[in-house]
Amino acid sequence: MKNSHNISNQGSEGSTHGTSRLMSPEPEQKKEHEQLYSSLRPKRFSDYPGQQELIDNMSVYVEAAKIREQALDHVLLHGPPGLGKTTLAHISAHELSVPFYATSGPALEKPRDMVGILTGLEDRAVLFIDEIHRLMVQAEEILYTAMEDQSVDIVVGDGGSARSVRVAVPSFTLIGATTKAAKLSRPLMSRFGIQEKLNYYDHDSLAEILRRGAHVLQIDFPDESLALIAQCSRGTPRIAHRLLRRVADFAEVYHAGTITPELTSDTLKRLGIDKHGLDQTDKKILQVLLSRFHGGPVGIDSLAMAFGEDPQTLEDVYEPYLVYRGYLQRTPRGRTLTNLGKKHLEAN
Repeated sequence: MKNSHNISNQGSEGSTHGTSRLMSPEPEQKKEHEQLYSSLRPKRFSDYPGQQELIDNMSVYVEAAKIREQALDHVLLHGPPGLGKTTLAHISAHELSVPFYATSGPALEKPRDMVGILTGLEDRAVLFIDEIHRLMVQAEEILYTAMEDQSVDIVVGDGGSARSVRVAVPSFTLIGATTKAAKLSRPLMSRFGIQEKLNYYDHDSLAEILRRGAHVLQIDFPDESLALIAQCSRGTPRIAHRLLRRVADFAEVYHAGTITPELTSDTLKRLGIDKHGLDQTDKKILQVLLSRFHGGPVGIDSLAMAFGEDPQTLEDVYEPYLVYRGYLQRTPRGRTLTNLGKKHLEAN
């Protein structure tokens, strides 16, 4: 497979051709967490635990594209954060043996940023756009013709002499990732031939992900400890890996590096995480909803103000799992605390 690339946003100084905006960072320039996630990230669909139906589907789509010797159809991956959308994009490119380019919706501030990226792609490359729901309208419109006709329209000249010139772009696969599929425009949504939703992982899948992570990091974790972490990881691999490292930290300092189920349980308590994966912030949200608003219903803005948090953060980061667990309910009138949520507060 050819090199992966991070696409930097150089604003007005960036080349409109795009090749000067594509960089392969040297290893010493990478941040520690980037190196870590790169090492933990599986390279093939067969190594990916969980999301079995999605993995089976993507394997078929990729294999069909390889047989036809064509670019994979455009893919939209949506679901809560931390479930592996970026990883799946990397795996798709690896399985296809094509170059991988990555950027994000907020980074594409000007239409020419999008034009530069598209014209700088290699044939059949995978272009991954994270947070694609945050694309500017002008950048999104440029994508339309690129996705359907492998071309972009560039305005040449100024004022009365300005004219539109159509420029061909290589055949490519756009993989868009979003936590808010409903915020994508209908025209953009309709151009994704493959649309897959990622769901929260079950405990067995998370334990397998953690087992692989512990092996890559060369840390000896007993199965009982992995099961405890999996149970407290909110169905999310990103959180599972974070907790894995924190347990290893406490073991290094207090237990000469030896990890036991008892130390694992104690570490999770120190972090304020209960056996259902709820942390202090989650519990505070439920408590504020109960004590300040008598269980609701209450609007997200009012709840966020009482809680002292940004409404967007509350809605994107905390609410999805609370709703998934059945502790919080979204209604037309606002958020309400469920009976299960009340019982959880009483028990904790």
